[in-house]
Amino acid sequence: MKTFFIADTHFGDANIFRYENRPFASVAEMDAALIARWNAAVRPEDRVYHLGDFSVPGQEAALLSQLNGTKYLIKGNHDVRSNQAYRDLGFAEVYDLPVILDGFWILSHEALYVNINMPYANLFGHVHASPVVRDCSPQHFCACVERIGYTPIDFDEIKRKIKAAVDAV
Repeated sequence: MKTFFIADTHFGDANIFRYENRPFASVAEMDAALIARWNAAVRPEDRVYHLGDFSVPGQEAALLSQLNGTKYLIKGNHDVRSNQAYRDLGFAEVYDLPVILDGFWILSHEALYVNINMPYANLFGHVHASPVVRDCSPQHFCACVERIGYTPIDFDEIKRKIKAAVDAV
């Protein structure tokens, strides 16, 4: 079993095209590509942490049933349903607040402040392709789809990237 991360898929959201330069001609093309790339990377036995802004309301159950893996949602600012509603739609678990995974990795929608004196690293989304925020630092990793090829990224790859950032300091 592998663990993957992804953020800000915005399935079904035509408004995302106004804010991000996504390389798709339509919402239908975007959704189909995201589903295909997800399923090419993630096997049914894997787990995926979605770091917020999954989809527009009303499409979640149909989308979740098409996506491989056991899915967990750290809610973003566009995830407006109750936690129980998201569980009923197919997420294994849903969180309003950041989650600490394996005692070190803070999972959140928005980037959190961590520094070299703190024993944590933060995996987050929310910022999309904003040039103000780096993809990776010794204590941060952005899992927005725009930064990870619109494909869930393997946790081991994140760890390699953070190690490389640490080694470069």
